[in-house]
Amino acid sequence: MKRFNMALRAGQVALGCMLFLSAGESGAIDLVGAYEQALAHDPSTLAANDALAAGQEKAVQGRALLLPSLRLQGGVGRTVVHSSATDDGASLIPPNTSGTVRQAGVVLVQPLYDRGAVATKKQLREQTNLAQTRFGQSRQDLALRVAEAYFGVVLGEETLRVVQAEKAALRQQRDRAKARFDIGQGKITDLHEAQARLDGVESREVTAQSALEQRRTRFQEIVGTSPDQLSGLAARFAPRPPEPDNLAAWQAKGEEQSFLVKTRQSELDIAGAEIDKYRLASRPTVSLVAGYNTQGQTGNLAPWVAANTRSATVGLQVNIPLYAGGGLDSRERESVAKKSQAEQELAAARRDVRLNVQDGFLSVKTGVSRIAALEQSLTSARSALAATILGRDVGTRTEPDVLDAQQRVFAAELDVVQARLDYLLGRLRLAAATGDLSEDTLRSLNGWLAS
Repeated sequence: MKRFNMALRAGQVALGCMLFLSAGESGAIDLVGAYEQALAHDPSTLAANDALAAGQEKAVQGRALLLPSLRLQGGVGRTVVHSSATDDGASLIPPNTSGTVRQAGVVLVQPLYDRGAVATKKQLREQTNLAQTRFGQSRQDLALRVAEAYFGVVLGEETLRVVQAEKAALRQQRDRAKARFDIGQGKITDLHEAQARLDGVESREVTAQSALEQRRTRFQEIVGTSPDQLSGLAARFAPRPPEPDNLAAWQAKGEEQSFLVKTRQSELDIAGAEIDKYRLASRPTVSLVAGYNTQGQTGNLAPWVAANTRSATVGLQVNIPLYAGGGLDSRERESVAKKSQAEQELAAARRDVRLNVQDGFLSVKTGVSRIAALEQSLTSARSALAATILGRDVGTRTEPDVLDAQQRVFAAELDVVQARLDYLLGRLRLAAATGDLSEDTLRSLNGWLAS
C-alpha cells in the first residue's frame, strides 16, 4: 500500500493534473472588470449609446406636436410708383414716389384638435421605448460576448497547459523506454509507441497554441486589453441548480422580461399607432391662431400704398382634408399588413424565448450532475494511472498500458474544465433569455473564479 501511494503521488506530480487555473499575479481581471473595460471600448456598445440618445429625442418630438409653435416673420422691400394721373388727380396722386417698406409679425399657433398628431405622438413615444429596450439588449449582448470571450481564453489556456503537461509526461515515458531499451530490458515497440504518441501531442500543442491566440485576439478586440491576467476557475467549484428549479416559472419570466419579447412588443405598438395615424389623417384639425403685425415705410409713398400700421388678430383655423389621391388609404392598408406581421413576429419571439430558456435551464440543471460525474471520473482515472504505473513496475502491465492510462487522465481533466465552463455559460444564457443578464450577474459568477 505504501508503494501504491508513492506511485500515486509520483504520477500526480509528473502529470501536473490540476483542475483549476491560478488567479495569477495581483491585479488579475475578473468578469466584471472585463465587462467594465468593454463598456468604454466596444464599438457596438458605443454605437448603442448614441442610438439611445437619438431614440430619446423621439418622445420630445412627439410632445412638440401638441405644443404651441411661435414664428417670427418679416420683410423689407423697395417700392417705386410712377403715376400717369390726369391733371384732375395729380393733386391726389404724386406722379413719382418711392420708399422702403418694412413688415414684421409674430404668429402663434396652438393645436386644439388634431387626432392625427395625437397618434403620431404615441408612435414617437413607443419609438423611444424601443430605443431603450434595444439599449438594454445591447448591454446584455455585450455581457454575454465578454463572458464567452473570457471563458474561451480560460479554456484555451487550460487546454494548452494540459497538452504541455501530457507532452512532458510522454517525453518522460519516451526517455524511460529508450533507457530500458538501451540496457536490453525494454522493447523497441514500446519506444516507438511512446515516440509516436509524443509526436501526436506536439502537433496538438501547435493547434492549442493557435486556438489560444485566436481567442486572446477576440477577447482583446471586445474588451480592449490583453488577457494576460485573467482569473481562472476556483479550486472549490460547487455548482448549484437553477433557483427556482421549475422550467415553467423560468419560461413565464422570460416571456415577460426578455428583451427580444419587449422589442417585438414595442414594434407591434408602433405598428398599431401607424394605423391610427393614417386612419385619423382625414379628420379635421382645429388650431388657435394669434398674430401681431406691424408695417412702416420710409420715403414719400402714399398712405394707401404703404401705410404705417399695427394690427393684432386672434381666431380659429380649421383644416378639412378632402382628397389626397388615395395615398392615405394605401398607407393605412400598408400599416394594417405591417401590424399583422408584427403580431406574428411577437409570437415567434415568445416561442424562441421559451426554447432559449429551456436550453439554458437544462444546461444549468444537468451541468450540476455532469460536473460531479466527470470529477469522479477524473479521480478514478488518476487512481487507475497510479495502479497501472505500479503494475508496470512489478511486470504485470506494459508501457502502452501506462500511456493509455495517462491519456485518459488528461482527457478527463479537460472534460471537467469544459463542463465547468459550460455550466457557467449556461447560467449566463439562462439569465440572458429571461432578461436578467447584467453586471450583477457577472459579479455573482465571480464566486466560481479564483480570487
